[in-house]
Amino acid sequence: MSRLGKLFSNTAILAVGTFGSKLLVFLLMPLYTAWLTTSEFGAAEMITSISNFLIPLAAVGVSTGVFRFAAEQEADREAVFSSSLALLGLGLGGFLVLSPLLMLVEYYREYVWLIVLYVLFADVQAVLSQYLRAIDRTVLFAGQGILNTALTVLFNILFLFVFDMGVEGYVLSVILGNLITSVFLILRARLWRVFRISKVEKRLMGELLRFSLPLVPTTVCWLITDLSDRSMVTAFCGESANGIYSAAYKIPTIVNLVSGIFLQAWQFSAVAESSDEKSCSRFYTQVFCGFLSVIMIGAAGLILFSRFLTGLLLNAAYFEAWRYMPTLLCAAALEAIVSFLASVYMVRKKSTHSFVTALVGAVANIILNFILIPRMGPLGAAIATLASYALVLLVRLIDAPRIISFKLCLPRLIFSTLLLLASATVMTLDVPGRLWWTFALTAAITALNAPALLRGVSSIIHARQL
Repeated sequence: MSRLGKLFSNTAILAVGTFGSKLLVFLLMPLYTAWLTTSEFGAAEMITSISNFLIPLAAVGVSTGVFRFAAEQEADREAVFSSSLALLGLGLGGFLVLSPLLMLVEYYREYVWLIVLYVLFADVQAVLSQYLRAIDRTVLFAGQGILNTALTVLFNILFLFVFDMGVEGYVLSVILGNLITSVFLILRARLWRVFRISKVEKRLMGELLRFSLPLVPTTVCWLITDLSDRSMVTAFCGESANGIYSAAYKIPTIVNLVSGIFLQAWQFSAVAESSDEKSCSRFYTQVFCGFLSVIMIGAAGLILFSRFLTGLLLNAAYFEAWRYMPTLLCAAALEAIVSFLASVYMVRKKSTHSFVTALVGAVANIILNFILIPRMGPLGAAIATLASYALVLLVRLIDAPRIISFKLCLPRLIFSTLLLLASATVMTLDVPGRLWWTFALTAAITALNAPALLRGVSSIIHARQL
């Protein structure tokens, strides 16, 4: 199978395994927002946000490290898996020792047990699933995603609608989903046969740590962008406003979902092609041009239908969330491109570059939040997020091609971004003829990006016929 065919095949498998399950979550959003008050939803999102902030810290970034090292064809995968689990055990042990410090924050005091369990089982599930992805067990990797989501939804229904457990039930559903999925992976892939104490190597643990540690602050920087938004919206505007703002994030996650599915498949292909510099450069150019088209057209379409989707997916109490969605959709589009450029750092094991560029965005986000949220409320947080991703994108557009030389389609990227920003502005400001103007801008973005997308599809079809 050709490299494009392999990329397409893996993306399709991951899409089937991921999109259907995530779609179920979106369809249940009206039930969640109907059962939880805006304050309760905001509190639940704050707990998951702080947990997601702690996950990479506790795991010392090893979930990414196990993928990168195990994906190499010449790797001793038993040694990589065993050394990664040993490193994970040390990280989680340190987290448990320090976890009582969470009691110092009054807001989280009654939820510390939930946060600890959330972090522990999320980290274990991440390392196990990333190892399976690295060894090309794509179907099983996709299947565990379906199982995890189905279990989470099932427990949500049970804890929220049957036992009325509120915030605790919402978070506990995720914990149990990760726990049961981890057990399933161990049994289904017989991972106990892969782990061997004799294969734990200090040298390899050191290499994993050198690669993974810079990814910890990198991930933390991105989570700061999310957590600072919600924390400052809560501080300046209240929990109810944060609940509405958190709900506004749900539609833009469609962009994150689509890009995330593709990028999981892309990372495997990028590592496989990394040895030949010229081939790698051509492959990056070809894939980036098509990826850019999908992201821009998709984000533009979601902006056009953002108000309709809000009414469809959210309870009436959350309808105000639509005003923040166009800006957050622009941010999600830029985040997707930023994440694609991060694959350059992953392939060449330049994780420090990933950290430095992400730090720029996190610092900018915090500063802009302090400036904009008191003046503009949750919309200020959305604008701060958009601006921070734009800044990181600018830095990485300069930095990434120095590591792997490939064409960035800069004219199309610039014009598409400007048109997308115009569309978001028109929709948010509710100008006269809003829908017609947004439709015209969406059509322009589609016309600008469709040719490259069609060329990419044609290349995939041709490659599969050979």
